[in-house]
Amino acid sequence: MSKKNKHNATIDQVLTQMVLDIFEQNGNTPLNHKQVSAKLNVRDPDARGVILDILKNEAFKGVMKELSPGKFQLLELKTFVEGKVDLTNDGSAFIVTDDPTETDIFVAPRKLRNALNGDRVKVYVYAKSRGKRQEGEVIDILQRNKMEFTGVVKLSERFAFFIPDDRKMMHDIFIPISDLNGAKNGIKAVAEITDWPAGAKNPIGRIKHVLGEQGENDTEMNAILAEYGFPLSFPAEVEREAEEIPSDITADEIAKRRDFRNVLTITIDPFDAKDFDDAISYKKLDNGNYEVGVHIADVSHYIIPDSALDKEAYERGTSVYLVDRVIPMLPERLSNGLCSLRPKEDKLCFAAVFELDENANVVDQWFGKTVIHSDRRFTYEEVQDVIETKTGDYVEEIEKLNALAYKLRDRKFKAGAISFETTEVKFKLDENGKPIGVYVKERKDAHKLIEDFMLLANRKVAEHVSKMGKGKHKYTFVYRAHDTPKPDALANFAQFAARFGYKINTKSDKETARSLNFLMEDVEGKKEQNVLTQLAIRSMAKAIYTTKTSSHYGLAFDHYTHFTSPIRRYPDVMVHRLLQHYLNGGQSANADHYEELCKHSSQMEKKAADAERSSVKYKQAEYLKDQVGNIFTGIISGVTEWGMYVEIVENKCEGMIRLRDISDDFYTLDEKNYAIIGQRKKKVYQLGDEVQIRVKNVDLTKKQIDFSLVNN
Repeated sequence: MSKKNKHNATIDQVLTQMVLDIFEQNGNTPLNHKQVSAKLNVRDPDARGVILDILKNEAFKGVMKELSPGKFQLLELKTFVEGKVDLTNDGSAFIVTDDPTETDIFVAPRKLRNALNGDRVKVYVYAKSRGKRQEGEVIDILQRNKMEFTGVVKLSERFAFFIPDDRKMMHDIFIPISDLNGAKNGIKAVAEITDWPAGAKNPIGRIKHVLGEQGENDTEMNAILAEYGFPLSFPAEVEREAEEIPSDITADEIAKRRDFRNVLTITIDPFDAKDFDDAISYKKLDNGNYEVGVHIADVSHYIIPDSALDKEAYERGTSVYLVDRVIPMLPERLSNGLCSLRPKEDKLCFAAVFELDENANVVDQWFGKTVIHSDRRFTYEEVQDVIETKTGDYVEEIEKLNALAYKLRDRKFKAGAISFETTEVKFKLDENGKPIGVYVKERKDAHKLIEDFMLLANRKVAEHVSKMGKGKHKYTFVYRAHDTPKPDALANFAQFAARFGYKINTKSDKETARSLNFLMEDVEGKKEQNVLTQLAIRSMAKAIYTTKTSSHYGLAFDHYTHFTSPIRRYPDVMVHRLLQHYLNGGQSANADHYEELCKHSSQMEKKAADAERSSVKYKQAEYLKDQVGNIFTGIISGVTEWGMYVEIVENKCEGMIRLRDISDDFYTLDEKNYAIIGQRKKKVYQLGDEVQIRVKNVDLTKKQIDFSLVNN
């Protein structure tokens, strides 16, 4: 198509949209071409003729109907909808609308109008023929999801192209030589789209910054962060604000707080942790009960609302944990310094303090600001050693804390909580960040001890605020909500688990939880553990942040929040601020405002999880790069219409066997039974089956591992 024809096509599209908008704006009242022209302020006879042609053309397409000669009306009033673009691998898309009851709208590649994956768009929906899927075309891009991409620069003499890493970004970006920002051919960089001229196939952009050589560890990790929109450094203003915060704790500040400096207090964290945001204090009371304090770094004391530091923390939403590094939510001076509950130093905290009886029942509770002095920094391994050998520092106190935690845990499971014990893969890295080994991280009593006291604090803080006010006058708060699973998703999982001999009783939430826990216990250490656990998790709803007082299904708590990690999660900072405001007698905060903050926090949490998964995939690919040709035993961990995913039992690395590469038959997907079936010989490969695979190919750039099937 020539530039002139493309230009005319764009004008026709705009005019058509304006005409259709008139009918929408007027409640779909039947109109003739003169009435439409008048509403568009068109008086020229030729232009009126064009409008009549548009009306006839739209009637021919089935978008409108001609009620009587010259009188037109839209077939449906709800012809326009808004939604989010979910791009498929072939370049077409489904538009996911805001209404969960509506079906997604299919849009063919040529009708996407340069919309990219994740963009918010306005779609014109065609009149639906009987039995056909809902289809439409994008008529307006309301909001771009992202304009920056990571990828590789390809240079020629007079121009350059940028090839994005994102498989759902179907267009290369044209980069003028003047906008290369020093990037050389083959280098990895971040490019920003600056313009997309009407009718142009490719957007125009500039290189924002160079990341480095492909395949280098720092380059690839920074590329992952950039891809998910996490900044690689803090703005100078934010660093300056952090540096200017006084480090000394004044006598006046201590006087405002409950003093725990003479009460035994310890921290328990991973051996490589740098930020310690929670501590446990322990004291046996004269009445035979136990006072256990959950002391959390008082981040909200140091971060002033709406300051540069606060805005940056909100934008990031969370710290990001990649395989070889942590990208903190707060600058190092706060995360590893002022706020970190380091041993032998006075520290400011916000605490939930409980009086527990011998059976771990809460007899009394107190919430407020404290000052502590940690006596000892323990690693999980050290505490586990104390529990197992019954020797070491504070053995009596640790044993009692562990016994109380056991009782809290037991009660939680009896109430219907679900225990998802997934295997967490860790890499042994050399000095250059290259993986030289893989191991599975174990969760033992020491981890669970801390977890159960944190759960107690989170639950009791949420319950405390939920009881403030009544009915419509409930106090606004940030809750961590987890909805009940959708019945059909749970039924599909139960059907699949039955193939392994596990019965899932779905009669009630409690029965479901009990049978899921039995499954999780029974499957531990077995080859199908990861497949069944991941599938069970997928059948659950996703936990989110919200101001709506809803329960937490997975933990079986009526109210739950995140209070215990403000160094690495912004919602916890919001919880601290709101709780202090209410403890001071303040009125309920604005719910709509906090709901928006919650939505953003949930989105950033998902992005951080996706970035973490991406870094694991990269390290898995890097680890198997030297193993091409080697044979391993694997478990089928996923099935799709184009292939099956297999997880290697020995090292938990996952790759794909493409159906086109299985030569003994023509295989198709049986979605309902999580299986791949040969059409002639009826051989079945099912989720959870054990197979022998050979590492066929590894593409580090795409983080893609290909396997081939080794016939037994």
